[in-house]
Amino acid sequence: MKRPVFGFFKKYMPVLLFIGCWAACSTPPDYPIEPVLEFVDVSKDTIRRGSFFNDTTFVTFSFTDGDGDIGDRDSLQLFVTDSRNGFVNDFRIPFVLEPGASNGIKGEITVRLFSSCCIFPSDLFLDGCTDIYDPMPYDKVVYDIYIKDRAGHQSNVISTTPIFIRCF
Repeated sequence: MKRPVFGFFKKYMPVLLFIGCWAACSTPPDYPIEPVLEFVDVSKDTIRRGSFFNDTTFVTFSFTDGDGDIGDRDSLQLFVTDSRNGFVNDFRIPFVLEPGASNGIKGEITVRLFSSCCIFPSDLFLDGCTDIYDPMPYDKVVYDIYIKDRAGHQSNVISTTPIFIRCF
């Protein structure tokens, strides 16, 4: 007795192989060689004031890079600027060698940002980490973020949504 299932595969095997090969040989994405960033999320929009480890929030953004040279073992390539005072925190992006990365790479990066002190008007001579100024219970900060790839190409600058620092 002839099995119809094997007959089906025998008859259509060349077509199935052609479709499988065609799907496997798709064209690589066409990303620009400069990294392109897109803001994704902030884990929480209100944090406690304080120096360094008092509180944290996580900022996530996506990236694409046409030549796939994101990350470096030896240099700082992620720059986060505090909009209130222009202070720049710089971070290292881990070096990840991905097969076929020269065709382009995409992914997400999440960076941990620690709390900071409130910034009160300078004529008040108040300590932003300990003093309380009733007319200003919250300080608002927006972070501007950009990266550089190993070739030195700078990405676009993205901004986070506002993050509020509790000043009491």
